[in-house]
This record gives sequence, structure tokens and C-alpha cells, in this order.
Amino acid sequence: MTIKRSIKTPIQNRVVQTGGLVFVGGTTADDTTQSMGPQTQNILTKIEGYLGEVGLDRTAIVAATIFVTDLSMKKEMDPVWTAFFGDGLPTRATVGVADLGGTTLIEVVVTAAKG
Repeated sequence: MTIKRSIKTPIQNRVVQTGGLVFVGGTTADDTTQSMGPQTQNILTKIEGYLGEVGLDRTAIVAATIFVTDLSMKKEMDPVWTAFFGDGLPTRATVGVADLGGTTLIEVVVTAAKG
């Protein structure tokens, strides 16, 4: 089995490829003072950039796990999410968590298919 890691940060490799799958680690917004909608848009744009570094785009995303600090804010995230993916929506789970650190409202982890 071959494992290819890229986009190293002090605590993780943002992208790990193995067995035809590409895993993108937890991604948060650059400006966490914004509300859930803008944070979601920033995260999705960042994820697409990470995938671009391995030759993929948003259409390769097959699954996502979304962590939010307030499930009632999901109504602000959902329209951004559906507009970003259009008809190519991945499977998804949204999980409420107590804290993501500071003013972070949302963190997204995705799995994409390559091959």
C-alpha cells in the first residue's frame, strides 16, 4: 500500500492519499470572526485548493463530516454548502460539538475519490 502525504502543517498533513482515496484533514476558516455562512464558504474554497494540489476539484468529494458549535446555525451553512456543490453533493454528517477553539464555528473534513 502506498501512502502519499502533502501540505504539511505543524500538526498534520492536510492531504493524505491512499488506495484511490484522498483525505483532507479538518479545515477551519481563516477569519473566524465571521458568521457561519462566510466561514463555510472560506473552508470550502480552501478545501478545493488543497484538492487542486493533487489534481482534483470539488466534484471528487464523496463524503464530508462537518463539526459545528451550534446546530441552529446550520441554516446559514446549508445554502452555502448546496450552492458550492450543486448537483454533486457528497454524503454528509453534521455533528454538534461544544467547542472548536476561539470563535471557530465550523470545521470540515472530506474524503475524495481519485483514479
